[in-house]
Amino acid sequence: MALDGAALENALPRKAMKAEMLDAETELELARAWRDHRDEAALHRLVTAYMRLAISMAAKFKRYGAPMPDLIQEAGLGLMKAAEKFDPDRGVRFSTYAVWWIKASVQDYVMRNWSLVRTGSTSSQKSLFFNMRRVQARLEREALAQGQKLDRDQLLQLVATDLGVPLRDVEMMDGRLSGSDFSLNAQQSGDEEGREWIETLADEGETTAEMVGEAHDQMQLKVWLHDAMDELTDREKFILRERKLADEPRTLESLGEELSLSKERVRQLEAAAFQKMRTTLSRHGEALSLLLN
Repeated sequence: MALDGAALENALPRKAMKAEMLDAETELELARAWRDHRDEAALHRLVTAYMRLAISMAAKFKRYGAPMPDLIQEAGLGLMKAAEKFDPDRGVRFSTYAVWWIKASVQDYVMRNWSLVRTGSTSSQKSLFFNMRRVQARLEREALAQGQKLDRDQLLQLVATDLGVPLRDVEMMDGRLSGSDFSLNAQQSGDEEGREWIETLADEGETTAEMVGEAHDQMQLKVWLHDAMDELTDREKFILRERKLADEPRTLESLGEELSLSKERVRQLEAAAFQKMRTTLSRHGEALSLLLN
């Protein structure tokens, strides 16, 4: 018997919670089996193990009004894309890699199906669409705590600054969202405890698993950068340290005087050092791009 939407919404999370937890070694074996031999059983096991991650991320977007089964389906598609593109030899855990693909897939679905916003999917638009109301509510609370009341223009300017997007984009998105959104500080009807709608928003902070994964990836990134620096000559290392890593970066002129070189020659050495590092880091391919973005 086919499951209806509500049954599917309840059944999939229960099934996902019962899936096995993969250790790093098993995860790598499964990923290699799929990449090298197209082992569908290995792919199924890998995807099933991380479906709970996909469902957890899908749930964060439920407040945008999309049916939860559809969000889960899109999250699953993102998980499948991650499995297809994942390279187990890059030194990154699959869960960390999959997060980007799952989030991108669900965000694109929400943007495509939102009744008011049918624009492109630029980074500015996405940032506003998924964060504007939350940031507005936070800024208003902070102002009230200081005894201030922000007018609309002040609030939109603060939102633009907080999110790092143009003010005109904030004004445009505010107009598009204002038709159907309630104030996040409004009390829920029938709630005896007087809770506000903002209290129902999912916590977008990192989970323990995400923090552990990020710490692992940052450590790996440091190793890669150290390897890249080792490819440089002592003079190239000195120039990069003084130009990019010092608390007060040196000028090309001052380095040229110290090294008895012309300003142009120091610039050439700096450019050559960066090219060497790029060449070394390019061996890590897409995994490195994911960590640096």
